[in-house]
Amino acid sequence: MAARLVWVATAFYALVLAAALGWRWLADGELPVRANGPALWPVWARVGSGLGLGLALVAASRAWTAHSASARKLSDELAGLVRGLSTARVLLLAAVSGVAEEAFFRGALQPRVGWLAASVLFGLAHFHPRRELRVWAPAAAIAGLGFGALFEASGDLVAPALAHAVVNALNLHWLARGEPGRTRTFSGRRGTGRP
Repeated sequence: MAARLVWVATAFYALVLAAALGWRWLADGELPVRANGPALWPVWARVGSGLGLGLALVAASRAWTAHSASARKLSDELAGLVRGLSTARVLLLAAVSGVAEEAFFRGALQPRVGWLAASVLFGLAHFHPRRELRVWAPAAAIAGLGFGALFEASGDLVAPALAHAVVNALNLHWLARGEPGRTRTFSGRRGTGRP
């Protein structure tokens, strides 16, 4: 089931990317890769800031899961969808989702509606009516604020797409491999994540 999910998701994200490309090309005559803002940062700064934000968001996600019952429930629900995915499929899903969502929300949408509105819409796109999944939307909106700020500051999609892919790759790997509702303590023992 998890492997089938990857192919369905890949097809969906291909459509999202095509929508972003078509929208920005038809509206502005350019691809959805650049912001309307400042000059580009050097490549090392874009890559470094993307990796830095991605790792910071993963650390925040793990801390939230360790200290919040609602985050543990979300993690357990998502783990049920992706448990057993191979590393190759995790990386594929992380890459296609990170690139397609950033092309759409930052590359095509943000120049039209602004940073804050694009971040809120990104959060709403992650809304799910099931009680266990509702906390995903505000968490995604917060991440979207970071991705959008990187897009504006760096001038293109390299940093936010890399940050997004890092978050998805590390969190999907964690969900696919372990027991996300249970965390390892610093001593290496397994715990419930409760303080």
